[in-house]
Amino acid sequence: MGHTEARGAVEAVWRIESGRLVAVLTRMVGDVGTAEEVAQDALVSALETWPREGTPRNPAAWLTTVAKRRVVDRWRRDARFRDRLTELGREAALHDGQNQFDAVEDDYGDDLLRLVFVCCHPVLPVASRVALTLRLLGGLTTAEVARAFLLPEPTVAQRIVRAKRTLREKNVRFEVPAGDERDVRLASVLSVVHLVFNEGYVATAGDDWMRPELAEEALYLGRVLVRIMPGEPEAHGLLALMELHASRFRARCAPDGTPVPLEDQDRTRWDRRQVARGLATLERSVPAGPNPTRGPYALQAAIAAEHARAPRTEDTDWGAIADLYGELVRATRSPVAELNRAVALSMDRGPRAALTIVDTLADEPAMERYPLFFAVRGDLLLRLGYRSQARAEFEHAAMLTDNGGERVLLQRRARGCVPVPGF
Repeated sequence: MGHTEARGAVEAVWRIESGRLVAVLTRMVGDVGTAEEVAQDALVSALETWPREGTPRNPAAWLTTVAKRRVVDRWRRDARFRDRLTELGREAALHDGQNQFDAVEDDYGDDLLRLVFVCCHPVLPVASRVALTLRLLGGLTTAEVARAFLLPEPTVAQRIVRAKRTLREKNVRFEVPAGDERDVRLASVLSVVHLVFNEGYVATAGDDWMRPELAEEALYLGRVLVRIMPGEPEAHGLLALMELHASRFRARCAPDGTPVPLEDQDRTRWDRRQVARGLATLERSVPAGPNPTRGPYALQAAIAAEHARAPRTEDTDWGAIADLYGELVRATRSPVAELNRAVALSMDRGPRAALTIVDTLADEPAMERYPLFFAVRGDLLLRLGYRSQARAEFEHAAMLTDNGGERVLLQRRARGCVPVPGF
């Protein structure tokens, strides 16, 4: 096997298996940082060995076995861990001939779930949760995480190092929390994955409207979550939401790279297979039992499904979407959800009532520097014929956004608000 071919095989296996490998090792050593170091040692060993000896029949088991050997070697050198080595009884199993490379690893599910909860622990700042999740669960290098978020590599590296140190110093346990704590921690996990997807769907900064590679990472993580938490409706809700939104990717940019609003998109370019997957996943987001209450992600996915089912913009059931946003507002008390409800109402009943709702949100702190608030207000004013006021709103929205593509779109809308003479 050539070096390039072997390296490609190693990288492909690493991308799929690194999260599981780090999870298994964290259970053994009790520390995420040490587990990742050992996993990286195994990766280096694969890069050295596979070009010479060929890709093993079971690459994942090979990496796991080599990594466990590294753990045992560390324990041998460190007296503090000798008792643990004896307790776990790993040495004989790890050094018992060559057949260990063909062994099938036990189910990783529980370990992977524990690692998910550790990476997204609330003791870490949100930015650190994102970086650590992409690094350990997504299998991205530090450079890849930095490039995806347009950040200097040393900044991301520092975040990851600090995150590991914090987890160690705070003695965060490698476990799945129970009771109310589980609900809080699960919300953190889902929000991290959603944040990664949103950054791919509409980048907060830079010249590109989207960063599809980040959205793909979030979809991968979402699929991991539903695999290890099959009974969690909101995990399915989040995955359905991401799948339905991702189905629009091909239609969201014009040839010059500028954004294409939802109402102007060519829906024949939407990925119908991904729509079908999203709708099927959505079915699994409804909690069991009588009178089930859908969670926020399931509600957002249901809204996306209404758009996906409409072959044309004019076929959209805006009344149903407004009702779903009403449920979302009651569930979250989110001013952003209320803003979106106003948009849906404007499409269902006209702009005047919607403008009243939008104006009631003007004092919300979350709206103060939110470009979409001013863009929505500008659109409603334009539809009511107030061109000068609409132009001012679009210009203000353009000033607030850090995304180059969004800025171009808003500036174009502002230029289209030139007052009609004599109006």
